[in-house]
Amino acid sequence: MSNSKFIVIAAPSGSGKTTIVNRLLKDKSLSLSFSISATSRAPRNNEVDGINYFFLTKDEFIKKIENKEFIEWEEVYKDNFYGTLTTELENAINKNLVFDVDVIGGLNIKKKFPKQTITIFIKPPSIDELENRLRNRNLDSNASIKIRIEKAKDEMSQADKFDHIVENNILENSFNEVLELVQNFINE
Repeated sequence: MSNSKFIVIAAPSGSGKTTIVNRLLKDKSLSLSFSISATSRAPRNNEVDGINYFFLTKDEFIKKIENKEFIEWEEVYKDNFYGTLTTELENAINKNLVFDVDVIGGLNIKKKFPKQTITIFIKPPSIDELENRLRNRNLDSNASIKIRIEKAKDEMSQADKFDHIVENNILENSFNEVLELVQNFINE
């Protein structure tokens, strides 16, 4: 872990952070590894345990909190916990890790590892556009979308605490901006 650099990509749900992270991981010139987060929520379509997330029951997650097995964790939505297991960092010896995390989790990683972490906030063009994206992906109920939008407003108020803010209006432009930030950070 001593030579590892951590790239934290955080954003409100629906901002495009996972799409950007997946594209970064496909860029072989970066040699990035993905830090798999743990969650207590149920898997979505096509999500695989141990690849997209470590899916835990709420009780399993709480037990790991009690055992201090997380670098960071948060109850992002009621009864939906997310966090980074300590083992993810222990397995990162001499690897650069990408974190696709919530806003508070990203800030907590930076706080614990300030010199080896870059934080990038992916900002939606507007709350209205964010709501359109959430509706168009057809993964959430109306009630869930309402909760996600309220959470997004709070998360967007935290954006200025990140090293960089990238507005995701045109995906290709946003990705290229993030790619350049990551390349510069890895090569410094």
